[in-house]
Amino acid sequence: MDRGDRLPDWCEESLCGICPAQLVGVGEFDVSDRPGPDSRYDPHAGYRINVHTGAPTCVHPFRVGLPPARYASDAVPLPQVAPPTPVPAPVHLELPADVADLEGWLVATLRDADLDRMASALARAEATAAVRFDPRHVVAAMRRVLSVELARRS
Repeated sequence: MDRGDRLPDWCEESLCGICPAQLVGVGEFDVSDRPGPDSRYDPHAGYRINVHTGAPTCVHPFRVGLPPARYASDAVPLPQVAPPTPVPAPVHLELPADVADLEGWLVATLRDADLDRMASALARAEATAAVRFDPRHVVAAMRRVLSVELARRS
C-alpha cells in the first residue's frame, strides 16, 4: 500500500460523511481508536483533526480498515498488505453524543450483530438512537449505513 492510495473498499457510502478518507489518501490522515478530545471536528476542514498536530483524523478504524496509528502526524508506516478490518471496540457500541458520529455507531452495532440477529439489532439501534436524535436523522443515517452494510454481508 502506498501513501495517497485509497483502499479498494473505500467509497462514499462506506465512510462517515466527515471522514478525511473521502478527501485524502491512505497515510495522509491519522486513525484514532475513537472520537475524543484529541480529535475534534473542524468545520472549516470538513473532518476531524488531531488537535496536537492538525492532521486529518479518522475515528472509526473498523470503517477505514486500518489499525489506529498516527500515519500523517508521525509518518507511521502503512501496513504492507491490507490488514484484517478491525472489529468495533466496546466504546464504539456506546450511543454517541454527537449526531455526526451516529453512522459510525450504527455500523459498529451492525457489525457486532450476528447475521441471524440483524433484524433485532436494527430495531434496537433505531429505538435507542431515536431517544437522543431527531428520528429524521436516525432514518437518514440508517439508510446510508444499510445500503453498504447489508451488501457487505451477502
